[in-house]
Amino acid sequence: MLTAFLLHSVSLVVCGVRTGIFPVNNLHETLSVTAWALAAVFLVFSWRFKLKILGIYAAPLITLTMIAAHQMPQPAAHDPQLFKSWWLAAHIITAFLGNAALALAGGLGLLYLLQENAIKKKTRGFFFSRLPSLDLLDVVGYACIVTGFSMITVGLITGVIYAKTVWGHFWSWDPKEVWAAITWLFYAALLHERLTVGWRGRRAALMAIVGFGVMLFTFLGVNFLLKGHHGVFTAM
Repeated sequence: MLTAFLLHSVSLVVCGVRTGIFPVNNLHETLSVTAWALAAVFLVFSWRFKLKILGIYAAPLITLTMIAAHQMPQPAAHDPQLFKSWWLAAHIITAFLGNAALALAGGLGLLYLLQENAIKKKTRGFFFSRLPSLDLLDVVGYACIVTGFSMITVGLITGVIYAKTVWGHFWSWDPKEVWAAITWLFYAALLHERLTVGWRGRRAALMAIVGFGVMLFTFLGVNFLLKGHHGVFTAM
């Protein structure tokens, strides 16, 4: 995974240098950067918490994302000037890494529920016996959400600044902007409830999975189902 991540990083840098713009000007490149962000976050959390078993969720997700990227055509950018901005680069990097962390939180929530169910039924076999404790899954899931929430917060801030430089206004009620705000509010509420009410364990795992669904719709669903500025980044 580390070797592939390093090679992928070199590939993205070469692509950016060759075209002179940040490599997210179509769906092929957007999915490629998504896979890169997932690998980056997985490697950090796997190293930090010694949780290599998370790879059973992360590796297939990254692989499927890269397969999807490979199948997509690569049309040229509609307006290359849209992509020549350091604010865009900051927005993309922070938002993608934040979304990747939230995606891993959803995966950890799923592993938590599977492990809890196996413990209750006393059917811990080859796979479940290798999962970490429920406490560790809960702690790492919380760390992923805190990291993801912090990153998407920075992503929103840099995004509105970029919107001002390109479209002349900070906020335009674009569907992507609205759903990004909804996603931010969802995770803000989740963190608030954990800190004040003590949401942990099964409830936190379920909410992490629901949050992943909300984030996924914001990240890709909005671009396909609703019209807005961000459609240029997922052109097919």
